[in-house]
Amino acid sequence: MKLSLLRSLLLVFSLFFSGQALAVAVDEEVIADPALETRARNIMTGIRCLVCQNQSIEDSNADLAHDLRRIVRERVEAGDDDDQVRAYLVARYGDWVLLRPPFKPRTFFLWFAPLIFLTGGIVALVFALKRRRDAPTSPEPLDAAEQEKLKKLLEERQGE
Repeated sequence: MKLSLLRSLLLVFSLFFSGQALAVAVDEEVIADPALETRARNIMTGIRCLVCQNQSIEDSNADLAHDLRRIVRERVEAGDDDDQVRAYLVARYGDWVLLRPPFKPRTFFLWFAPLIFLTGGIVALVFALKRRRDAPTSPEPLDAAEQEKLKKLLEERQGE
């Protein structure tokens, strides 16, 4: 009985959470020419949704992503090549709109932040392990004066 209940709950949870994996943004307006539509969709996969931030505008259902998809299609239909479409969006929204921003001084931190944080974490781990290794494993034994003081404190406590 418990096993079937567990399986049922697992099925419900997997069905509940699997819907988002199949979600794809669908636009009613597409370019009539399939070649141009394919080009536009390829461009869209490299443009960041400014609302979702870690999703391309092709995959996002946000209103802004819908507007950006419309702009990409308009620029492709107007005859812009892929680089011109990207340049148009970068001029309006900055390098952040690209999922793979260009390598230049302003985007240095975007490219090297993961490496910097990883290196910092490794250095901190090495220092922590070294400190742990160098720490004494057992306290030093009490000398005679400390033992006498401890004995007096224990006697006072028992007398209370």
